[in-house]
Amino acid sequence: MSEHCVWQNLRVATLAPRENDAWGIVEDAVIVTKGDHIAWLGERSALPLEFAHADRTVDLKGALVTPPLIDCHTHLVYAGNRAHEFELRLEGASYEAISRAGGGIRSTVAATRAASEDELFALACERARALMREGIATLEIKSGYGLSLSHERQSLRVARRVGEALGIEVKTTYLAAHALPEEFAGRSDEYVAALCEWMRELHDENLIDAVDVFCERIGFSREQTRTVFEHAKALGLPVKLHAEQLSDQGGAALASEFGALSCDHLEYVSDDGIAAMARAGVVAVVLPGAYYFLRETQLPPIEKLRASGVPIALATDHNPGSSPTLSPLLMMNMACTLFRMTPIEAWLGFTVNAALALGLPAARGRLEAGAKADFVAWNASHPRDLVYRFGHSPLHQLVLKGQAHEALDV
Repeated sequence: MSEHCVWQNLRVATLAPRENDAWGIVEDAVIVTKGDHIAWLGERSALPLEFAHADRTVDLKGALVTPPLIDCHTHLVYAGNRAHEFELRLEGASYEAISRAGGGIRSTVAATRAASEDELFALACERARALMREGIATLEIKSGYGLSLSHERQSLRVARRVGEALGIEVKTTYLAAHALPEEFAGRSDEYVAALCEWMRELHDENLIDAVDVFCERIGFSREQTRTVFEHAKALGLPVKLHAEQLSDQGGAALASEFGALSCDHLEYVSDDGIAAMARAGVVAVVLPGAYYFLRETQLPPIEKLRASGVPIALATDHNPGSSPTLSPLLMMNMACTLFRMTPIEAWLGFTVNAALALGLPAARGRLEAGAKADFVAWNASHPRDLVYRFGHSPLHQLVLKGQAHEALDV
């Protein structure tokens, strides 16, 4: 029989908007969980008698409770680091120049191929726990540092293992079209054909939830991206795109043609690309960590995306080369300070809109009766406080499936 638990002495930001309150704040609230779902949520004074006597009662000591965060764009499975390239960029080298000289993604590919599956799993778990300590309960993990059938398989297996080991939901994205491996130098079309064959095999092994491509001058062309997307569509797999990060390649319009879940980065997206995304219901995932770390100057067109009704999500984009952060709360702050998003937009970016970017229902980013009993208790009085401050550790408790998570200090 499912345990009936009453969580009390708390304030809830449901993110289900109420009249004149976009945050959906419930004061002096109670959450009743039954097993792994929320049975009731509301003001303590309105608690139904049927829920008054619980198997267990938890006092959250005045904490702020919010939906858990969703990180919809990460590259969590890799070995090595690229601190030397960080130094080179500070001395004047561009990200593109470092990549063309054999650094960048290729250097991480070499380190990742040299690591065992268990080594990659241990590294990825450590990174995932750091995200969980800032409220993450669902995340996407991309492959893309293997770039061969065996190593892409290994990366995707590791991603699946992370979710199983930590009790969180992990969505896997196949990103073999991330860079051209050395063994295919000068033969990019042949590599695209190969990765499309691998896609079929890995899909049959239930390792792929979505397919992504790095469509860029230093990545793959629009035509090659179309080829990958056509193969994904034939397998019934949704697509996503690294689009318009360094230049406008028309990727956003192409991704919209395929009904993509999201287009990510978007610093150089055109008006036509935004219009296509709006028509197709594609989510814009903006990534302030990469913008900051690469010292970019071209801002993503937030106001145009907002005016066009394109949902805007946020993510850490954790990766060793352009966004080595494990702090979603810092990304919220950067989204507000660098991109001029509002605090409520930042929160929706890591909850409601991040869910949409992973093909999950928007309700996954809110707290309400019937939802999963996943939530975060914070040492804060209002969600905007968590965006305003940075460099702190405000987590009080992460609750997954109605149980406080106990593994975050490991």
